[in-house]
Amino acid sequence: MRLVQVMIPAGKRRAVLDALDDAGVEYALTDEVSGREYTAVVSFPLPSDAVEPILERLREAGIERESYTVVLDAETVVSKKFERLSEEYAQDEETTGRISREELKTKAGEMAPKLSVYVLLTVVSAVIATAGVLLDSAAVVVGSMVIAPLIGPAMAASVGTVLDDREMFVRGARLQLLGVVVAVAAAAGFATLLKTVHLIPPMDPTTVGQVQERLLPDFLSLVVAIGAGVAGATSLRTGVSASLVGVMIAVALIPPTAVIGIGIAYGLPLVVLGASVLVLVNVLSINLAGTATLWYAGYRPEQWFRTDEARTATLQRIAVLVASIAVLSVFLGGVTYMSYTTAAIEDDMVAGVEDTVAEYPEATLVDVEVVHEQNVYERAFDPRPERVVITVARPPGQTYPQLPQQLAEVLESGDGLVVEVRYVDSVTVPEREGRSSVASTAGPPVRPPVNAGQPG
Repeated sequence: MRLVQVMIPAGKRRAVLDALDDAGVEYALTDEVSGREYTAVVSFPLPSDAVEPILERLREAGIERESYTVVLDAETVVSKKFERLSEEYAQDEETTGRISREELKTKAGEMAPKLSVYVLLTVVSAVIATAGVLLDSAAVVVGSMVIAPLIGPAMAASVGTVLDDREMFVRGARLQLLGVVVAVAAAAGFATLLKTVHLIPPMDPTTVGQVQERLLPDFLSLVVAIGAGVAGATSLRTGVSASLVGVMIAVALIPPTAVIGIGIAYGLPLVVLGASVLVLVNVLSINLAGTATLWYAGYRPEQWFRTDEARTATLQRIAVLVASIAVLSVFLGGVTYMSYTTAAIEDDMVAGVEDTVAEYPEATLVDVEVVHEQNVYERAFDPRPERVVITVARPPGQTYPQLPQQLAEVLESGDGLVVEVRYVDSVTVPEREGRSSVASTAGPPVRPPVNAGQPG
């Protein structure tokens, strides 16, 4: 709900009041005695959905932009006429569930903070994210996202596009670019400092889980970024708090920029490349989703004759974003195919092991561990694992001398794949009512690991 206060210019009182009466709006009129060019102040409550249509009527009645119009949040309105007005606009599909253009523009402008504050918060969040990534601590990385001020510029650029506000669009785009550059520089500087003064032990960053997650982005990364953009635009147009959505957008941007900085500090160009692709895809996708969501919600420029210009600008920017994402999607598609190939190979291996062990009725397959010893980039060219560790439960004293060789043949280990078979004893435990059950003892193997091709 909103409380709207409008300063009525001289000669426009009757037209404004008639417009409000025709719309069924309940209002209070106060004479303006300050001696200015305004003769009265009219105040009236409105449902959030009705603000934009009513302000359109008042503009048609002669309230120009030079007049003062103030829109405030209202907690409660007790009025039968207000209830009827709410029901009327709740049925209007064009305005349901969205705030007015004026409120949208104001909120988007407020979400993009002052330059000094924006840079400071970006630096702090990037430094914390870098520490969290190097510590492989998800909690610290999440904490860095909470303070990241990245939702504002993205939403400002989207709003500036659909409302044909070039100044707002340019400011949002520049702040986004600045934010990425500042975050990468802060992360690189901090990681270099840690490495130089030996505050962390010598390490290979590509072995850290938080780094590995962002080295080879696939199409799921695109889904996350598009979802964040849609959520950001939806929270903005409905007037809902965007704090949690801001964290979602930061998820897509802050950790990858920290990984870029770490890659620069450690001289790892492939790390920088993979994380940079992820950042670019996320930035473009957030802007694309935000712009498309606001345009679909019906937001247009205030002047009708600028609608065509805004539509053209919106379509052009969307086309550029889509084309850029399509180019980067070649990289995403390659990574996705690699992940699919790796998963398919591992599934086939597990299925072959299960079928082979099933030939021994007393044996039970406990676990199949597929081990990749290559780094993620080497794995992209050769998705086959280097080692497969198979754990089998067997009755005490039972031996399966042919099993390792059978498993090696099933897994086609002739190309260097190492197959290890480990055994654990299964123990029969009698139950109270005379029944019995079988349990496995997870102690040390009763025999050492057997390499592919060696008898068990």
